[in-house]
Amino acid sequence: MQMSDLSPSEIALKIAAIVGDKHVLTAPADMAGYLSEPRDLWHGKAACVVRPGSTAEVAAILGFADQNGLKVVPQGGNTGLVGGQTPDTSGREILLSLGRLDKIREIDPTSNTMIVEAGVTLQKVQEAAESVDRLFPLSLAAEGSCTIGGNLASNAGGTAVLAYGNARDLVTGLEVALADGNVLHNLSKLRKDNTGYDLKHVFMGSEGTLGVITAAVLKLYPRPRSVETAFIGLASPEKCLELLTLAQKMAGPDLKTFEFVPRFGVEIVVKHSGGAREPLEGAHDWYVLLELASQSESGLGDVMMGLLEAAFEQEIVEDAVVAASLDQRKAFWALRENLSEMQKFEGGSIKHDVCVPVAQVPAFLADALPVVEATIPGARPIPFGHMGDGNIHFNVSQPIGADKQAYLARWEELNAKVHEVVARYHGSISAEHGIGVLKRDLLPTVKDAVAMDVMRRFKIALDPKNTLNPGKVL
Repeated sequence: MQMSDLSPSEIALKIAAIVGDKHVLTAPADMAGYLSEPRDLWHGKAACVVRPGSTAEVAAILGFADQNGLKVVPQGGNTGLVGGQTPDTSGREILLSLGRLDKIREIDPTSNTMIVEAGVTLQKVQEAAESVDRLFPLSLAAEGSCTIGGNLASNAGGTAVLAYGNARDLVTGLEVALADGNVLHNLSKLRKDNTGYDLKHVFMGSEGTLGVITAAVLKLYPRPRSVETAFIGLASPEKCLELLTLAQKMAGPDLKTFEFVPRFGVEIVVKHSGGAREPLEGAHDWYVLLELASQSESGLGDVMMGLLEAAFEQEIVEDAVVAASLDQRKAFWALRENLSEMQKFEGGSIKHDVCVPVAQVPAFLADALPVVEATIPGARPIPFGHMGDGNIHFNVSQPIGADKQAYLARWEELNAKVHEVVARYHGSISAEHGIGVLKRDLLPTVKDAVAMDVMRRFKIALDPKNTLNPGKVL
């Protein structure tokens, strides 16, 4: 039976036989929250939203869809920013929500591993690790709602990449439901295993186009015994880079976070978030949120003070304050984590998630900022993010008083100009958000032709009928 032989109601009825009636949503009001994404750029339709409760049910749904020419769009916490989790407008695709796969199957503190299902939120994973005196270091602003399956499918980054790597670096094994209904059972806790191809890396970062991650073995780390957090004012990106180099030299592996924010970014968070306050007495053109964490219960404060004293002596920093309490530390972090959310109060925002070599961040900014002004005079850039790994969220707010929709209509135009600068620095147009729909058509223009061919071969081999997340990435 082909896709054209099944109506949406028939599709829902057959899937209900797999998962139960109450786990298949068909009413528009029930499906609405699954059919658009956080930036409100994409709105889709679906034959139904299905919420399986086990890997076996996921596999059965995929097998059914594959046999009948149907399409399936996997979705985790629906926090993605490139449209990869949103169905098209045909109303024929099945939205596969993994929220009910929410079990923590095992915590093994001796092996420093945890086996979790795809629908467990990142915050719950962090809390489970803490319950056994361990750390799961992936940290994102959306950690209360994003899920591990989505984090791995998009190879999430976050604020700890400098010390621990991206999401793909935090996994030893995966369980994956394939397009044809088979299940790859590879929940290995081994740190070393050279028995052939490392298949887990095929699926992490594939955005649900090659298989549906249903469970993962995550790496855990010893929980830090001491943390020191500083908010620092600096004159330029060049000084931020100098501070990063000094911090790496003086703090070594204790350096866990190095985030940078421009003055305008701090201003809008203070202006719009209500409780936020200026962290330093005077205004500075740039700020760095620097955090050290150590397994030693004492001595880290001395490392931080030594670092800041050296930075002052070398005229790298203009001012700095070290958090004296947990509340103050949270306040520092809020200035960074609330930036994207507060930017919406300044009108339309054209966003870029780019990466350049760390050493080239200041030069990239020096080239890219004038390009924005020349393209859209009066536009207000807010480049911020993860200087420690070269990932810049190069967001650009509309000019004051501009028409929001007219401004957003120039999204692709401004993207092209900024990405031209990225290319000159041999950077990436997607550092941690993925490709999805937003950058799908752009990808072939910046990716090596042979690499694109290899990606297409993977897709054909694992999903020859294009059942999984069609129209995304490729």
